[in-house]
Amino acid sequence: MTPADLERLAGELKKLSEALSDTPPPTLTTAKATRIRKSIAEAYGKLRTVVEALDPIKHPGFVFDPANPNVVGRLVGITMVAQPRKPLSGIERFYGSGVYAIYYSGGYAAYKAISKREHPIYVGKADPATAASKTAFEQGDRLSNRLSDHRKNISKATTTLKIEDFEYRALVVQSGWQEAAESYLIDLFKPVWNSEVGICYGFGKHGDDPGTRANLRSPWDTLHIGRDWAHRDPKMKDAKPATQITAEITAHLAANPPLTSIDEILKRFLDEIRALS
Repeated sequence: MTPADLERLAGELKKLSEALSDTPPPTLTTAKATRIRKSIAEAYGKLRTVVEALDPIKHPGFVFDPANPNVVGRLVGITMVAQPRKPLSGIERFYGSGVYAIYYSGGYAAYKAISKREHPIYVGKADPATAASKTAFEQGDRLSNRLSDHRKNISKATTTLKIEDFEYRALVVQSGWQEAAESYLIDLFKPVWNSEVGICYGFGKHGDDPGTRANLRSPWDTLHIGRDWAHRDPKMKDAKPATQITAEITAHLAANPPLTSIDEILKRFLDEIRALS
């Protein structure tokens, strides 16, 4: 295409756009209006590409915005991974809300692939006392309390788990960012105890109301007997049999190989940041 051809087409486009904008649109059916809007949008996208190509000053392609949930979730999540691992058995109370991850290093057969690795068995968040909380003190001791609840639940499952085999990482986060970070960590690790994965869910539950539950015992309570309220009702049935749960865990970890080292996690993080850009 010659410069003269391009100039001629640009003039025709200008006349066409003026005709479209100056003429009131007729009454159209919803389907026909949708088709026309789609055609105009596609043409607009192609014209933007041409306009950018003609501009001697190029667009950077990616503008880093720390307030973008996709960005901040990754930054907070990877910062949490950088924190030291501590024994879940010895949690000290501290102020703050945020995100955390729990790691397993025991010998339970179903968790062999993640045992003693950098791949958590569960990740979660603790929301602040109020959404307007600005300081860790105002947030309350929500994060340490949440971890303490998990410690108590694991400690009750003495036939299958030992609290000494669990560690955690935690990060106090400015109010509002904990949800984006949790979502990123769940997507990154797909931990087998998280309900979002749909396999061994129920670990994060605090108890069921017999009047509202669906009379199904969670997979976590089926595998790890110990919480009294999950076994109090003799009529309660398992949501899934134990053999199915362990088979699903094995298949899940085979389809989603655990991240075994900090270096591997950092590489994944950097690859995703590049993809965002």
